[in-house]
Amino acid sequence: MLTIGIDVGGTFTDLVAIDATGRTVFAKSPSTPQDQSIGVMNGLNELAQRLDMPRADMLVATQRLVHGTTVATNALLERKGAKVALLTTQGHRDVIEMREGLKGNRYDLRTPPPEPLVPRELRFGVRERLRPNGDVLLPLDDGSLGEAIELIRASGATSVAICFLHAYRNPSHEIAAAERLARELPGVSVSRSSDVLPQIKEYERVSTTIVNAYVGPAVRHYLTRLERRLAEAGFAGSLFIILSHGGMAPVEEAGRLAAATVLSGPAGGISGSRRCAELLALPDLVPFDMGGTSTDISLIADGRATLSADGRLADQRIALRSLDIASIAAGGGSIASVDAGGIIRVGPESAGAMPGPASYGNGGTEPTVTDANILLGYLDAAAFMGGRRPLDRAAAEAAIDRLAASLGVTRIEAAAGIYRLVNLKMADGIRLMTLRRGVDPRKFALLSFGGAAGLHAAEVARELDIKRIIVPTAASVLSAWGMLTSDLRYEVSRTHFEAGTRTTASDIREIFADLEEQAAKRLRSWFDGPVVTERSAEMRYGEQVFEVDVPLSDVNLTAPALVAEVEERFHRRHEELYTYASRDQEVVFVNARVAAVGAVPRSEGANMPTPATEPSAPPASKRQAFFGTWCEVPVYALEKLRPGHVLEGPAIIEAETTTVVINRDDRTMVNALGWLDIELGICKED
Repeated sequence: MLTIGIDVGGTFTDLVAIDATGRTVFAKSPSTPQDQSIGVMNGLNELAQRLDMPRADMLVATQRLVHGTTVATNALLERKGAKVALLTTQGHRDVIEMREGLKGNRYDLRTPPPEPLVPRELRFGVRERLRPNGDVLLPLDDGSLGEAIELIRASGATSVAICFLHAYRNPSHEIAAAERLARELPGVSVSRSSDVLPQIKEYERVSTTIVNAYVGPAVRHYLTRLERRLAEAGFAGSLFIILSHGGMAPVEEAGRLAAATVLSGPAGGISGSRRCAELLALPDLVPFDMGGTSTDISLIADGRATLSADGRLADQRIALRSLDIASIAAGGGSIASVDAGGIIRVGPESAGAMPGPASYGNGGTEPTVTDANILLGYLDAAAFMGGRRPLDRAAAEAAIDRLAASLGVTRIEAAAGIYRLVNLKMADGIRLMTLRRGVDPRKFALLSFGGAAGLHAAEVARELDIKRIIVPTAASVLSAWGMLTSDLRYEVSRTHFEAGTRTTASDIREIFADLEEQAAKRLRSWFDGPVVTERSAEMRYGEQVFEVDVPLSDVNLTAPALVAEVEERFHRRHEELYTYASRDQEVVFVNARVAAVGAVPRSEGANMPTPATEPSAPPASKRQAFFGTWCEVPVYALEKLRPGHVLEGPAIIEAETTTVVINRDDRTMVNALGWLDIELGICKED
């Protein structure tokens, strides 16, 4: 039996298959942004060829297929989602523009306000009102709701977000409105805030519900189409989708909560990074995932990734819990240009999958990071994708030459400038992810993955004074591999907005018991294996505006001093994050949260490679590469390296789908897993 992981990126679709013996095979196929399922099926063709079996036989033998998709991400970034109308309590239709009353950059007076996904003419107030405790103050007015539905019908909206005041306490008005919409506008998609995010804070709730309504139709349409194509091709196993919190869920759950898929692909990379930390017994890692379109950066501290409810994408607030990931518009396809002041810049524009970098030969003419890597000798144009898709060096030269002429520099100076600039941009992204969170990156190792990361990891690490880089053998497809290490996960939350002096132990026990029962029941409808639950609470001091997420899984709910223990956990967590705790202030318990987790059987490719008999490996070839000056460097084939081999830089290590550049004074050891373990500056110290 097989398990298959599929990660759709901006340039390539990555696929990994693992069989019952642990044998791991991976493949890459160009992404097809116009319909991602085409690229997925093309990738499955490629994967079947590498497994040396017909695609139909491969799919019949596949027990589980886990998929990360960028459909929701692209819909938000490109503003190509559904036409959404908003139903809200009368007098509150402008919450989406008032937001939290804060600007993204409060010191920039010229920053224009973000454009809302729902224009004002599509926001309709309905006469109804609940009290903060959920009691009905004003019943839902049928006439007012009917008028709003007729206006929605006339507007041509294809999706509706419903967000009434205090619906997290009592969803009855939202349910009634959704049922009537379904009867009178049967072809229109409906998202309820009490279903999407049933917790306090009106702006977060309405924004998240609107995002769900905006991306939901596209996500469901894509998943339906993919399911059909897979079934027609012979797949009869289980299809799961990775959600932004790193867990996976069935297709129907991903379609219902489409806003939870906006970080679907990168979340697989974090799952893989956590597993790498376990395999290496190296709990502190900075995952550095550089692909063709963007670079995703996150943090693994003490073996754990951080979950946050402070997600934002394309200026839209998404308050569902997600892994803490920073995306930077820097990838192999990032376009280099000269601005009006004559200064070179790289990105944020990308050549994407089509036409791609100039060297792809698909009609692209703009110079990109990939083109620069070819000219600097780091990337072998003839060996790209194992030689099956050679790159056009002449086209790369022509593109860089045009940029060089604009700058008045030589071709190599222009290419080196692109390389240096993109490295600085990615290093700055890591600084934001680490230093702003009180983490010293010098104490962490850089986990390099993604097709382009190996070309840049050494210089990025050197810029940050990071001394160690890990490159797994599956680096180019680690997100897809990581998806096969993910567990099923279902999260529920409930607002319990009380000051600590009024929260009793019985309150806490009751709310967590109810949530655990609800979460476990839902998960068991998908999964018949063992289920464990994780508890946490969002808490704050009385005068604070934002909450702190406090893990509570190991708290004894039957303890007599339960409230004091929960509050002490909050004080300690606050101190960890902000260096102080105010134990004399009251603590506000805002939201309780439970995650039900079902661990699925996994085969991660645990077969250990044969150790080397000699400490050094012969290079496969040599070529000229630019390390400040031109020099001839050895080129090693990754598949020929064995545990125990030691290489000193400068050197280049090539695999079919990635290339790793080792700089001067750096030493690379192949560890017991066959992975590259790079120490920076070690030769200089010797």
